[in-house]
Amino acid sequence: MQAFDQIQELWQKHEVEVKVSADEMLQQAKKEVNGLKLKSALNIFGMLASFIAIASLWIFMHFESWTTHVGISITIVAIGVYTLILYRDHRLIAKNDATAHPHEYLNNLKTYQLNRFKLYNSLYWFYAIALSLGIIFYFIEILTYLSMPQKVAAIVLTFSWILFCSTILRKAVMSREKERIALLIEKFERISGQISVTE
Repeated sequence: MQAFDQIQELWQKHEVEVKVSADEMLQQAKKEVNGLKLKSALNIFGMLASFIAIASLWIFMHFESWTTHVGISITIVAIGVYTLILYRDHRLIAKNDATAHPHEYLNNLKTYQLNRFKLYNSLYWFYAIALSLGIIFYFIEILTYLSMPQKVAAIVLTFSWILFCSTILRKAVMSREKERIALLIEKFERISGQISVTE
């Protein structure tokens, strides 16, 4: 058994150095950056679609109660603000060519990482509370047209969905994105280190 432990210890100490050129690393990083840009753009388009859908609901439907107008207004403002924040962050990762300016892109990526952390923490709760208020005001009129089982179902489903998105889904997205951005930052730090060594 002692021989096995020695072999295992020797194996764990053994490091294989994988040589990857700076160009290959840049190409890998560029693919990951393009994926990050695409995901960011899709988030923005999704938010814009939500904004347009809710605004069109407001324009094309006739509502009797002032609370419905307040609810839709709150929801539209929350979605608009969140969309602008997403766009600002998207510009950080999309404005420079990652392969042409790796040092500058690394700094932008670190700023993007901090902004995403704020977005998923304090700003997310502003968004969730604003959406909840908007839905509550909207439901004041809409629920009067529904039967009791429909009212219960609408309220339970809506707030269960908000709770699910605020807890389980948010944490999963946060950890996946945090890991993805951290790996990308690590790659750009290695690329920057290799470029500095060759210069």
